[in-house]
Amino acid sequence: MAYNSQQPYPSQRAPVAADNLVATSQPLATQAGLSALARGGNAVDAALASAITLTVVEPNNNGVGSDAFCILWDGDELVGLNASGCSPAAWSLDRFAGRERMPNLGWDSVTVPGAVSAWVALSDRYGQLPFADLFVDAIGYAANGFHVGPKSAHYWQILEPHYKDFPAFVEHFMPPPAAGERFRRPELARTLDLIAASKGEAFYRGELADAMAACAAREGGAMTKQDLEAHACFWLAPSEISYRDVTLHEIPPNGQGLAAQIALGMLRHLPAAEVDSALWVHQQVEAMKIAIRAAFQHFADPCAMRISVEELLDAGMLAQMAASIGERAAPLPPAELPVGADTVYLTTADASGMMVSYIQSNFMAFGSGVVIPGTGISMQNRGAGFVLDPQHPNCVGPSKRPFHTIIPGFVTAEAQPRLSFGVMGGHMQHQGHVQMVTRIFDHGQNPQAASDAPRWHVHPDFTVSLEQGYAEEVCQTLQNWGHQVTLGGQESTYGGAQLILRTADGYVGASDHRKEGYVGGF
Repeated sequence: MAYNSQQPYPSQRAPVAADNLVATSQPLATQAGLSALARGGNAVDAALASAITLTVVEPNNNGVGSDAFCILWDGDELVGLNASGCSPAAWSLDRFAGRERMPNLGWDSVTVPGAVSAWVALSDRYGQLPFADLFVDAIGYAANGFHVGPKSAHYWQILEPHYKDFPAFVEHFMPPPAAGERFRRPELARTLDLIAASKGEAFYRGELADAMAACAAREGGAMTKQDLEAHACFWLAPSEISYRDVTLHEIPPNGQGLAAQIALGMLRHLPAAEVDSALWVHQQVEAMKIAIRAAFQHFADPCAMRISVEELLDAGMLAQMAASIGERAAPLPPAELPVGADTVYLTTADASGMMVSYIQSNFMAFGSGVVIPGTGISMQNRGAGFVLDPQHPNCVGPSKRPFHTIIPGFVTAEAQPRLSFGVMGGHMQHQGHVQMVTRIFDHGQNPQAASDAPRWHVHPDFTVSLEQGYAEEVCQTLQNWGHQVTLGGQESTYGGAQLILRTADGYVGASDHRKEGYVGGF
């Protein structure tokens, strides 16, 4: 079975077809994954080698101090992994008294990093290569240096003022390198070596845990070694919803993937409009607004959720909401569901049939600004995802997972894998999932065409941006229909996709031109 090779949008790339594929946002990470496959590893080994390398070569989006999530097809079934960390046990609402919102910087934005636990869990359960072998490329680039990519250099440079008040950050990451400049991270090389040799024990219970806890104590943070020791990732069944002839799978909350399923659960009741038309955008934006409001109201640590996943995906309720989508933009705020509330993404696939959808992130750029001296570990600021409303399920509290933006996506058809994909980029991610699914499965676009196409973006205030590439008349028509919409905006607003589609003869993959990576295979 051949795929649709047409490229209807201006493109800098072509889809890549092969028996084994790796798609990431950074060329050196893609090469690390391909190298793992060539050494006899499987798709999990490739994903981990790529993810670990990304902590070195794309530090403006992720690091050893990140969280992670994964959905994978192991050849027989689909499984999910939640490797997000909890808040310190000493956090309470009183700690943040007098604030209007959670801080974005400093120790009071830092939750326990979970990415290292994901590497260990995935390798233990599915990997074929020795755990330490997955670190070879990353340690080499950290110790000997790597040539900084152009997009990484751009964001690195504009973020310099943001972190100027964090001496350890400045010492480790500044001055910002230019594109093509060699940048070395010898402290991180040693940290990665410790993690590799101890299978993560040094990070959660050993020398690195001691360093993180000591730094927190010196700088007024609440995180302790006991918080790190208590961390555990967990396996789970992804949530699912049927959309026409396929099924979309997501990690359930505390991630926001459920919002993509809510939107598609409404859109399946509406006739498919012409791709890129004003009606096509209108229908999706209206469904997405309702889904985003639901995410803001209900999504939280699974132990704190007051509305179940099943209630949020109730078929009758979604059909009712679909019927509410009319010919004009609904008044804001969007309708409330009538129930009882920066990142790297990669995907890999191998000739045995295994497919991996994996994402890890520091959240906002480099994260909290906290860098642990002597280690190169930049700590995430996922605590900023909590709210300070005591009545909200996502209210900050002790040993609690915050609302997360990072989400891996997966599509099956007739209980067989079809698409492993993600669209990194904060609030764009669930919206990107909707757009990729509809483009590929409603309109038959190949993954690279779906990635190249201009995107729409619903902002947290429910205004809308259309990426350059949409016709002016589409923007004008949407304005006439009552949408608060503008054309253009920052490239980063629209995220970055990586996709692998399974065909009868192998795979076809794509990598977003909005990032600096590529998809490679053999």
